[in-house]
Amino acid sequence: MEAVQRRRITVRGVVQGVGFRPYVYTRATGLGLAGHVTNTPEGVVAEVEGAPAAVVRFCERLAADAPPLAVVDAVDHWEVPVAGGTGFTIIASRTGGPARTLVSPDVATCADCLTELADPADRRHRHPFITCTHCGPRFTIVTGLPYDRAHTTMARFPLCPDCAREYEDPADRRFHAQPVACPACGPRLRLLTGQPPRERAGADPVAGARRLLAAGAILAVKGLGGYHLACDATDAGAVAELRRRKARGDKPFALMARDLADVERFARIGPEERALLTGGARPIVLLRRRAGTGGPDGVAPGCPDLGVMLPYTPVHHLLLGLPGDPPGPRLLVMTSGNLAGEPIVTDDDEALERLAGLADGWLTHDRPIHVPCDDSVVRVCDGETLTVRRSRGYAPLPLTLPVPVPATLAAGGDLKNTFCLGEGRQAWLSAHIGDMDDLATQYALEGAERQLESITGVAPVLLAVDRHPGYRSTRWAERTAGARPLVRVQHHHAHIASAMAEHGRGPGRPVIGVAFDGTGYGDDGAVWGGEVLLADYAGFTRFAHLAYVPLPGGDAAVHRPYRMALSHLRAAGIGRTPDLPCTAACPPGELTLLERQLERGLNCVPTSSMGRLFDAVSSLAGICHLAGYEAQAAIELEGAALAAGEADPGPGYAFGLRAAGGPGGGPLTADPAPVLAAVVADVRAGADPALIAARFHTSVAALVATLCALARERHGLDTVALTGGVFANTLLSSACARRLGAAGFTVLRHGRVPPNDGGLALGQLMVAAASHERPRTP
Repeated sequence: MEAVQRRRITVRGVVQGVGFRPYVYTRATGLGLAGHVTNTPEGVVAEVEGAPAAVVRFCERLAADAPPLAVVDAVDHWEVPVAGGTGFTIIASRTGGPARTLVSPDVATCADCLTELADPADRRHRHPFITCTHCGPRFTIVTGLPYDRAHTTMARFPLCPDCAREYEDPADRRFHAQPVACPACGPRLRLLTGQPPRERAGADPVAGARRLLAAGAILAVKGLGGYHLACDATDAGAVAELRRRKARGDKPFALMARDLADVERFARIGPEERALLTGGARPIVLLRRRAGTGGPDGVAPGCPDLGVMLPYTPVHHLLLGLPGDPPGPRLLVMTSGNLAGEPIVTDDDEALERLAGLADGWLTHDRPIHVPCDDSVVRVCDGETLTVRRSRGYAPLPLTLPVPVPATLAAGGDLKNTFCLGEGRQAWLSAHIGDMDDLATQYALEGAERQLESITGVAPVLLAVDRHPGYRSTRWAERTAGARPLVRVQHHHAHIASAMAEHGRGPGRPVIGVAFDGTGYGDDGAVWGGEVLLADYAGFTRFAHLAYVPLPGGDAAVHRPYRMALSHLRAAGIGRTPDLPCTAACPPGELTLLERQLERGLNCVPTSSMGRLFDAVSSLAGICHLAGYEAQAAIELEGAALAAGEADPGPGYAFGLRAAGGPGGGPLTADPAPVLAAVVADVRAGADPALIAARFHTSVAALVATLCALARERHGLDTVALTGGVFANTLLSSACARRLGAAGFTVLRHGRVPPNDGGLALGQLMVAAASHERPRTP
């Protein structure tokens, strides 16, 4: 009698909602094995029984041949007693026990579903919620684990006989596809207009929405993770009206295009951008404008990039038109459905109330969104993906940590907030939460944190926060900490630790961390932001920083870059003569008050911020004097530098370097006064602002290379981490990396984790874990 073996297998990772059980079923039956497979909170668990050689083959290739959406972290298997029996079955999911697996992020509609969507002979022709095992909503509809229909917001839609048959058929593409539905049993799309909003009975909601968009209307469109506000991007009047209603200032809008051909006319698309635009995550991809083609009027004034995405839900495809549809808009503005400063709207009743002053109509449906999830934003830098905002399509994929950590919650920052949960060697960054100055955003943080705890099974015993005493994220963590220890982490140390963790750098391997951003609370009470730190997870030493200048009026200086220019000129001993653009931009009455404020030091916290220096040079060169959104002046300065083209701008300007005085020494100071003097000379000589911008970028890259060389000479370190929001500037990031690479440094730059405050929580988690492990002195 032939020998028989039985093995039990546990597969951990992103293995629920990705067709893993059908895959196991097909693989096992193909090898003639008996047994069963089920979902559990810890992962997919299977038992297979049969000829030992077949059992071995099953286990050996289980991870390598997994479905495309699966992310297998571990496959454990061991021999168990033979049970007998024939056939292989998928058994009901098992509940109970700690969660140790995750469902997939939301995935764009697949090619097979799109074919059915456009096929008049298919029963799902034009079905706005077509989906299968390989695509559709996942993270945003999950209410619990294991991932079964009963634990999603699809639970309210009982399967019709046809869908039930597909769901139960192992040979069908929709076998155990939890969001599966059809026109007979699925969610229903509605178009509402008027005040109070009323449904247009009997009309095709999509056709009506397309007609409204073509006529210049603004629509609230319910997506996977929240509502968008949409209008025809080629209608300058509609774009301007949306900007006015949303109090958007000059902040760029994101675009959704029907296909790549509609984008290539005005933006450059390389192979890396093409892969991102057409992949399953479907983020917003920042694309460089083509020279001489500005693209749609008013979408991104003054910005060198356009944020573009392709449709990722059936509703989007229908809204932009299927082949043969009547003509309609092929390029839409698709911006978050919210008021300025508020989180994205997900609830239908809230959408009707909060978006009433913004939208002329609502294209909505009755499938609830359980987890808010904004669109992700990425760009390509030197051929690699640089994540600017990590959210839909990527959250909640876990990150692998270089060292195990206790169960920890890191609260993140107050701008671009994300939080992070970690335990063992895994960390989960939340989807984008937003800026914490709005109460609704703080409630959104609380709800998202509860949900992520429930699906990861992480019960934090340690909390990490920013050292800034006024951060709302810090105060929230303080209120929820209870008896749990809370570790306060310096802002720029967290940025550097985030870059180290992303690259798998272990403890005890310090780096030269270059952390450039707009604002971070310093250990001396000043506003830091132009920092070179020698750091590992356990601590840091401040090696160098940008010279302090007054930050006159706090946020007022952020919103009015001319104030920073005038502050920098005064600190450099340069007269603010009327011929300088920043002087001309400052109203006379304000100029008098500002001078008095700077003389007396009233409300003038010192800052070493590189972000504020970019603002100052932007205004001094005459590029941007008023910032209607975060980093506008710096973004427009980068755009001006790009406009200089390939021509050599010359050696750039040169920072001064000063050693610290006193017997104890201290950090080096990078003095921007010589740079400012050279900029002023160029302005007075009539130099093109683009040339000034290019020379300034060159000077900052040269400064980074010089400071890193000095750090290596004195401390023997040869790895540099470039981090902080300023390094979302790909022109600067590339220039720094080239110089450092040529000098023999290993350069760590962000890819999957944002360099801005959206990646801060990962670094907080790592620093807090290292601090918690250090022995306490009695």
